[in-house]
Amino acid sequence: MPGNGTPEPMEKLLVYHNPGCSKSRGAVDILQERDVDFEVVEYLKSPPDESTLQGFLDLLPDEPSELVRKDKHFKELGLNEADYQTRAQVVALLLEHPKLMQRPVVIRGRNAVIARPSDKVLELLD
Repeated sequence: MPGNGTPEPMEKLLVYHNPGCSKSRGAVDILQERDVDFEVVEYLKSPPDESTLQGFLDLLPDEPSELVRKDKHFKELGLNEADYQTRAQVVALLLEHPKLMQRPVVIRGRNAVIARPSDKVLELLD
């Protein structure tokens, strides 16, 4: 708190969002319900570059492989989970196939979460 007794404003959140994903929409809804200031990046329209993906991996507490969705699309591409464990492998895959990025990725300052389930976004609101 600053010296005048007013709370410090919360750092603005950044939400890497896919509006077609129910978990991503759920996280955005939670933030809106709590009147949290946040910015949305629709990452399928503006895919993250290598530097951004490396930044995600720096901030997320999870293993790099957690940033990859192992869904129907992953299987249709004939990919093998064992081939996408390291940072370099994950970044290369997501640069080529941004649709495979786990979502939503929510960032606040030097902390980030993959908000699955959606209420995991609450971890950033303390």
